[in-house]
Amino acid sequence: MFSAYHRIGERQFRQRLGLDFEDFAPGQRFRHRPGVTLSQQDNADEALDTLNGAMLHFDAHYAAATEWRRPLLVSTLTLQRLLGLASKTYGQRTAITAFDEIAMNGPLFGGDTLYANSEVLAIDAVGGTVQIRLTGHKPDGAEVARVSCTMQMPRRDDAAMTADEPRFAAYHDAEDGALVEQSGLWFEDCVAGESFVHAPRRSFHSDQVAGQAWRAMELAPRHHDLDWIARHGGHLVVPETQVIAVTTALTTRTFGRVVANLGWRDVCLPHPVFAGDTIEVASTIREPRASRSRPGEGIISVDTTARNQDKVTVLSYSRTLLVYRREAASPYGAAGY
Repeated sequence: MFSAYHRIGERQFRQRLGLDFEDFAPGQRFRHRPGVTLSQQDNADEALDTLNGAMLHFDAHYAAATEWRRPLLVSTLTLQRLLGLASKTYGQRTAITAFDEIAMNGPLFGGDTLYANSEVLAIDAVGGTVQIRLTGHKPDGAEVARVSCTMQMPRRDDAAMTADEPRFAAYHDAEDGALVEQSGLWFEDCVAGESFVHAPRRSFHSDQVAGQAWRAMELAPRHHDLDWIARHGGHLVVPETQVIAVTTALTTRTFGRVVANLGWRDVCLPHPVFAGDTIEVASTIREPRASRSRPGEGIISVDTTARNQDKVTVLSYSRTLLVYRREAASPYGAAGY
């Protein structure tokens, strides 16, 4: 079993970011989850941000006159998403040292959903590299991309203790022997008093802070006006609501089987977050209890804390979540998860 967590203390766990070099073997097959639905806005952004001059990707009037009849998704967008979708398994890589093949063998358009599969082709024990074949496909199985590449992988940290409990399995077995990625605890797996350090961490980049503030119609100058900030001797401050959003998102790989977030309470922001800061998030399960009205789900209360790179607490809150039970009806099987 490949565990999604390391044990770092009594009832304390830290999420893993991918497998170690020693975990890989030729012939392994992985189905990566989740997938991602791509939009024409994603397509136009990729083309325009990279100065791609092929109007087929962003001019619908022109695309209508081609054999595709609509804007074709940029192949580099597919490539980037495929590698990203596979990062739950290959997230520890230190480098991609070569691409032997990058083939785009089927069209993708705005509104299409992309999934990734991979197979381990070869292992170089001396060089510490793993060669894989990564394929992209639509929900109906139609293949749209095939990529072969070599990744540099770090070796296992002998001091790290994996939490080898079935509830922490990073994969479940498909009928054909492939390993299907999974994440999130079922309601029955949530134990009061257990704590989880979530991964990855998140850094706040200046342009993203300002961009998020603008899109939220946030007018306060401390979030985007560099001249105002300089004249007042301050720093670019991350909006408090953005800190809450990012912190909450970082918990979703542990609490990924949530039906609904029922709300936050006791939200405290004792220290501002500035552009350039990095936060790490940890949560403690406080109170699992049955749902009276929804027998297929349970309710858990969770206390979450975010700390910056100096270990200073920047946010804490309690949250109540509705979580699927293991044996109850859920969308995972029907969606190929």
